[in-house]
Amino acid sequence: MKIDKVISGIDSSGSFRVYMCISNGMVQKAHELHDTTPLATHLLGRALIGTGLMGIMLREPGFKVTFQFKGDGPAQQVLCTAGSDGSVKGYVVNPYVDLPARADGSPDVGGALGIGTLTCIRDVGVKEPYVGRIDFVNGEIADDLTAYFFISEQQNTSVSLGVKLDEEANVKAAGGMIIQMLPDATDSAIEALEKWLPEMPRLSDLVESVTANAVGRTPESIMQEYMQTAFLGMPDEHKIIPLDTLDMGWNCDCSEERLEQVVMSLGAKEIGAIIEEDGQAEVTCQFCRTAYHFDREHLERLRLECLRDRFNV
Repeated sequence: MKIDKVISGIDSSGSFRVYMCISNGMVQKAHELHDTTPLATHLLGRALIGTGLMGIMLREPGFKVTFQFKGDGPAQQVLCTAGSDGSVKGYVVNPYVDLPARADGSPDVGGALGIGTLTCIRDVGVKEPYVGRIDFVNGEIADDLTAYFFISEQQNTSVSLGVKLDEEANVKAAGGMIIQMLPDATDSAIEALEKWLPEMPRLSDLVESVTANAVGRTPESIMQEYMQTAFLGMPDEHKIIPLDTLDMGWNCDCSEERLEQVVMSLGAKEIGAIIEEDGQAEVTCQFCRTAYHFDREHLERLRLECLRDRFNV
């Protein structure tokens, strides 16, 4: 079942909040758009889920977050952007990356990225966006995001992400969870989480189980089961109280106007050279692979606009 939802909750002691998502549809969409190998699907899927949850956590309308995972491995770079409205988009520079599985059989996401840095850009409505940067912990995405929260935002946070593929390399299950401690967290809550986290079920397995027989059920009931099943091992004093169920899924906001700005960034001289040499240009959105065609007349109009901007006329 393809579902793209986030459910938020808080424990009954008010010690920590939880965001959990099922993102089967979003990760499958990214796989189809970018024709990703299984390894690249795991890599891009984890990054999309983590970025999407971070976007939801911003809450304020119009706020956005971008995560760039850039390393020296064969995948080179993953870039994902998400809004507080649940819209998410992203791409991997090398969607055809392929490496042997790790010794335990898991995909070598860390090897695909190699050694590198995680950069976060948060646009929260002020003049300059906030930029934070850390070195990779291991390039496996979830551990790197956990470290980012602790180092750059001084917040004790646990990030878990999971993607499972079927025999045809399509997305069978994808999900994520962020647990964030609140200022008045009790010692018992911290102890309970420290005991529970190592025993937590794999999220991809949990997503697969709650969506396997979901025909006829509402997304809200599925998400509540997802959250309640995940936290079965927590003591009663830290029972999770579900709050909101929200949409979160793939959405690229590219347009001809946005791609015009890309062309204009080349400058009047370079646009003129394109007109003389080819008489046309095609620019493809990196996120959704939509191609925008600019004919001679359109390019000439953009060249003249560049000249007007340059000479303030």
